[in-house]
Amino acid sequence: MADVFLARQCKNGLVKVIIGDITKSESDVMVTTANNRLAGREGVDAEIHKKAGEELREACNDVAAERRKENLQPCPVGTAVVTEAFDLSAKKLLHVVGPDCRRPTQDEARRSLLKKAYEALFEQLAELDAVGLVVTPPLSMDVFAYPHREGARMTMEIVLGWMDTSDDIGVKEIQIITKEMNWINNLRTVYRESEDQFAGKDITREYR
Repeated sequence: MADVFLARQCKNGLVKVIIGDITKSESDVMVTTANNRLAGREGVDAEIHKKAGEELREACNDVAAERRKENLQPCPVGTAVVTEAFDLSAKKLLHVVGPDCRRPTQDEARRSLLKKAYEALFEQLAELDAVGLVVTPPLSMDVFAYPHREGARMTMEIVLGWMDTSDDIGVKEIQIITKEMNWINNLRTVYRESEDQFAGKDITREYR
């Protein structure tokens, strides 16, 4: 059962961190933490691909084939692509490639690459219609092994900052959904230290 760990009200809408299984959630857009081949073979990405069904594998293969015609990777780090969601309870599936910190070069550039990945996510959302609710795992905090303390702080700064802009971005709620309790525990520490520095207003008590 999903458990709301924290919630903040921003200018554009609500940001929640939820402990739960993202594949069981309903949304307008679901985000998956893809690799650069859109292979769907590891971690949360594998779970999402399994739930979506074989048609998603075929769609990703089609994207990869088209990109390779131009001698490009299917989805390089710091980029994102959209497919149908198929058997998932979402209208669209957004594949975002964050830094893989098991790779030395990406680990060295992880801060800028994580920011770039979220920017790619936001850019894709801006091109979609009627996006009220977005559900996403925290990017790169699963098998890509981003340091959880640093990653928890950056995730909240980036997402809350985007949702607290003065521009109307169209998204009314973002749910960051994870089963990674190490990431949650690091977020708890970061939140205690820096809660007053984050954008928005804490309204977690409304969900307890």
